[in-house]
Amino acid sequence: MGERSDAMFKTTGSKLLLPVSEYLGFPLDQVNFIACQLFGLAVAFWFRLYLKPSHFNPLVRHTVATLLGVTFLVFCFGWYATHILAIVVAIYVIILKADINHVHRYSMVTAMGYLTVCQVSRVFIFNYGVLSTDFSGPLMMVTQRITTLVFQLHDGMCKKSEQLTSEQKLLAIRERPSLIEYLSYNLNFLSILVGPCSNYRDYIDFIEGRHISRRLKQHSGSCNGHNGYDKTPDPSPLNAVCRKLLVCCGCMLTFLIVTRSLPIKYNVEPDFVNNAHFLTRLTYAFFSIQAARPKFYFAWTLADAVNNAAGYGFLGIDENGKPSWDLVSNLNIVGIETATSFKTFIDNWNIRTGVWLKTVCYDRAPKHRLALTFILSALWHGVYPGYYFTFLTAIPITMAARAIRKRVRHHFLNSKGLKLGYDIVTWAATQLAICYTVMPFLLLSIDQTLIYYRSMYFHVHILSILAVITLHGKHKPKDASSVSTKSPPPVSSSSPDLCQPVPCNNNHKNA
Repeated sequence: MGERSDAMFKTTGSKLLLPVSEYLGFPLDQVNFIACQLFGLAVAFWFRLYLKPSHFNPLVRHTVATLLGVTFLVFCFGWYATHILAIVVAIYVIILKADINHVHRYSMVTAMGYLTVCQVSRVFIFNYGVLSTDFSGPLMMVTQRITTLVFQLHDGMCKKSEQLTSEQKLLAIRERPSLIEYLSYNLNFLSILVGPCSNYRDYIDFIEGRHISRRLKQHSGSCNGHNGYDKTPDPSPLNAVCRKLLVCCGCMLTFLIVTRSLPIKYNVEPDFVNNAHFLTRLTYAFFSIQAARPKFYFAWTLADAVNNAAGYGFLGIDENGKPSWDLVSNLNIVGIETATSFKTFIDNWNIRTGVWLKTVCYDRAPKHRLALTFILSALWHGVYPGYYFTFLTAIPITMAARAIRKRVRHHFLNSKGLKLGYDIVTWAATQLAICYTVMPFLLLSIDQTLIYYRSMYFHVHILSILAVITLHGKHKPKDASSVSTKSPPPVSSSSPDLCQPVPCNNNHKNA
């Protein structure tokens, strides 16, 4: 126990904040991460207010963003930062030297291969202990960015316009990026530690000062026909940043008060499993999973706020005529907590990763799109067996949810009372199914996952399979209300907005 406790305060990164870590009782890697993000938030305001595109050329802004990002990496991970820097440099060499017709394939194989090797090494070295030398998070985010870039570069330099979707046309890159542009996109301080992933052209527009004006013009031209946006000052992100920081404070308080008192590992403690009633175990599993979410909410929302503070992340004008700063948001907390379907939950969780999967795999695979996207997602997350239990468990649950929606839902749409009851039941079922599915993702190992599923009698697996078998082949109602036009595709995570930054990109919703 003492050895494990000491490990919490060890890191290959900076030990400058070790006294703070010991005083608070937080692992040193978490203290370093929060310190970098809070410092990054302050620097982001300075970057927007004083390092303006109108006062400094893009080279200066690219250089500052890159140097700060590398500094954050070294501060948090020390020499382990070389893993991230090595793959970034290797892919740039491929971009410069490889045949442009195959650059996307070479880059994808190299980036995913290197990530997988590092993930395998972590499993064997740390033996399921996610310790302070865990550099896989930034490496995973860099993998998303460099693969996004190379596929969009291939679109712009190798494909004809008619071969691209409207979204791909807008995001296509017509020439190889310069070294400083490439390094800045991949290593900038705004997203180096926890993301999110964004499109290369969006980032370059931000650095060069076109980010907001371009979206205001798109809103003017494609939404309501109003003019004059180019003559007004850029909207301030201050309100959005303050709102997101308040969310972070709430998540931190929840973590300190609730999360620590509901450890995930207690779900597989022998005494609890053997002696507690099934409903007690089910209730604890539900609340412990709910309590595990705030740390993700905190990290992603803080990263979103940092980007916004720098002036990045402007999406457009919302339905109320107010600026929306959710272009690079990675989650929709309200959508998650109120989800009445498994699919809706997934589409509001880790949004930018869903967009990445859609961009580099789902939209491009000639066949077996879902299977290939599933494989890519599993490989990207890592090699812990718990991840694969989660993904495999999600398949019958998703099939059952679709079958119930198609065969049952229409019976409850004629009455507000019945519809409300249906929504309450499906909300509860969704949250319990998510709890059941996600548990292996947090337990990680095979033995603990099987202990948990045995304690739950595999009930969600069984009920899902029975629902699919029972409802399969039943007559599908032809009533239009039985068909949902709002359900996104299995890997799309874009949140709906009145005026999207990329118009006419809704074809995938019918996939």
